[in-house]
Amino acid sequence: MLAPGGTIGILGGGQLGRMSALAAARLGYRCHVYGTAPDQPGMLVAAASTVAAYEDAGALARFAAAVDVVTFEFENVPAATLAVLAPLVPCRPGVRVLEVCQDRVAEKRFLEAAGVPVAPWREVDSLAALEAAVAGLGLPAVLKTTRLGYDGRGQAVLRRPEDAAAAFARLAPRPLVLEAFVPFAAEVSAIAARGADGAVAVYDATENRHRDHILDLSFAPARLPEPVRAAAQSHAARVAEALGLVGVLALEMFVLPDGTLLGNEIAPRPHNSGHWTLDACLASQFEQHVRAVAGLPLAGTGRHGDAVMRNLVGPEGWARWPALAARPDVALHLYGKAEARPGRKLGHATRLLPLGALARQDDAASLSGL
Repeated sequence: MLAPGGTIGILGGGQLGRMSALAAARLGYRCHVYGTAPDQPGMLVAAASTVAAYEDAGALARFAAAVDVVTFEFENVPAATLAVLAPLVPCRPGVRVLEVCQDRVAEKRFLEAAGVPVAPWREVDSLAALEAAVAGLGLPAVLKTTRLGYDGRGQAVLRRPEDAAAAFARLAPRPLVLEAFVPFAAEVSAIAARGADGAVAVYDATENRHRDHILDLSFAPARLPEPVRAAAQSHAARVAEALGLVGVLALEMFVLPDGTLLGNEIAPRPHNSGHWTLDACLASQFEQHVRAVAGLPLAGTGRHGDAVMRNLVGPEGWARWPALAARPDVALHLYGKAEARPGRKLGHATRLLPLGALARQDDAASLSGL
């Protein structure tokens, strides 16, 4: 176990790194944030920061010498960066986790091998292969890049055969992945933590709603039958164990009308849909991540209330914060970003409700101005 006073290195300086650093401080740790630009949200609350490219071997060596363990706050850190750091300092999660989760082909094969069903899909590396995949899977379908896609980036919905050529020309890098369109009834996620000792703890499944491909609202617990929620938790735990994860991950899933779950994506770090844990649980997803990385025992994942979380995105979302700050039933979290650009996540707000309240309220009552 890393003793209090030790230093945790975080690759990436965004809001997930910021909230992880704040959780680490609560447990007596210092954080050193490594990012490619100055004054990022995580750097503003860290004890130290390094601004350098992820390919800068000298900067990475100095960073490794200054910390006791390394983690990351987003999965688009190059796997080669962890490969440089791993011989110098413990890295949790390790490079294998990045290699699986950075590539949609590897990720889908991994989920299938782990026993988590996924939507029908095909790998495509040419227009001819795409046309054959469309013929096999049918339309509509979703064409996605295998790397660097998030919040709706790097994908296109194909509705007609003539859509294929333009989408294939636009999307890169290749190969691409074509997925059958899923007529889902709901989108859910489950956050799982796995400690250095192999212990696993899973938070309640969360129901998610998106706006413009960006998470807008999360309901905890998901307003779904208990067996569906339990299956979502089981899938997330299975993925964490199969990866040999040390840290936190989110498994995003589609819920079909009959209650069947299909795995969509793995995020091998704290996740936007788990932000409600900051206020509705004794230990948040960020504290669990720090505990795992530092080798501490995991904490409990029970809720002391139901929660509705809303992202504050872009100028429209930013305009909400003064009113939300005045609400006695709302916890407001702002990320310290200087500019309210469209599509940028600037903060989030969580409304706390009594246990069981979500099951008794419709949307209008549960949201109540968030």
